[in-house]
Amino acid sequence: MKSNIDLQEPEEELFEHYRFDVPKGQAFLRIDKYLMLMVPNATRNKIQNAATNGDIYVNDIPVKSNYKVKPLDVIRILLSHPPFENRVDPEDIPLDIVYEDAALLLINKPPNFVVHPGHGNYTGTLVNALAFHFENLPLNSSERPGLVHRIDKDTSGLLVVAKTEAAMTHLAKQFEDKTSEREYVALVWGNVKEEEGTITGNIARHVKDRMQMSVFADPEIGKHAVTHYKVLERFGYVTLISCKLETGRTHQIRVHLKHIGHTLFNDERYGGNLILKGTTFTKYKQFIDNCFKTLPRQALHAKTLGFVHPVSGEMMRFDTEIPKDMADCIEKWRNYSKSNAAEEEE
Repeated sequence: MKSNIDLQEPEEELFEHYRFDVPKGQAFLRIDKYLMLMVPNATRNKIQNAATNGDIYVNDIPVKSNYKVKPLDVIRILLSHPPFENRVDPEDIPLDIVYEDAALLLINKPPNFVVHPGHGNYTGTLVNALAFHFENLPLNSSERPGLVHRIDKDTSGLLVVAKTEAAMTHLAKQFEDKTSEREYVALVWGNVKEEEGTITGNIARHVKDRMQMSVFADPEIGKHAVTHYKVLERFGYVTLISCKLETGRTHQIRVHLKHIGHTLFNDERYGGNLILKGTTFTKYKQFIDNCFKTLPRQALHAKTLGFVHPVSGEMMRFDTEIPKDMADCIEKWRNYSKSNAAEEEE
């Protein structure tokens, strides 16, 4: 005869689909209204049904839709099936491999190429391509094969991918310990006053728009972030700068530069796709429109990447050319700036 324990149904495994760490400054708000702001394409009806089904947890306790969210709550949506974005189908997508050996590879990621599957981008990503070209890549802490770090969809440039567990651990520690070297080139709105400087400010999700990040003065909110910048070339209404990351937070350069009043040129998510500096002349507006068409994304390129090789112990540095769309836009501004200077001298 079987025992009562043997007859019990096995406990259902739950998978986390969303997690939100409520910031310290959050006002009290019904959880269904809060999640409508935070979950893409969510309706109040869907959220209320999820609460009724016991799928919404606050501090590991299921709550109903009338629960009032308070500061420092941890909200999780747990479902009986894994998130769709964790499924990776191999896809034959060409990769620009800059360097490869038995432990790792360097990829020069083009713009408009998503790094890993997520909301709205479940196929056609770098991870799908890696799954096709390489077998048995190690998984990172987010269960994504090979990825040591990531850059945004519309940011171009260098990414290192681990091919072994040992390389993943070694490289991930370098990024965590801030010993890796990462330099970006950015075109920003405005004439940056200082020749060089450092931006320090904690970064966390925007209180109202979860698609954006924001800088918080309160040291208890968000994650510590440091960006060093240096002016490379001035064009009057915009400036070409170099940015070196001391930390690697989501949207760090984009958020930090906006915070000091120099939003990335044509960064739609943070308002850089508007004319933030310049004249009201129609000719100038046409020039900006042409620049936006030439560079239909934020003006940010991960140009240089340096790290210690996990096997040889050698310091390795890689550098890439600025891609054509961004180089052409910079050249337009260079010519415009020279033309303006010549007119002023006449």
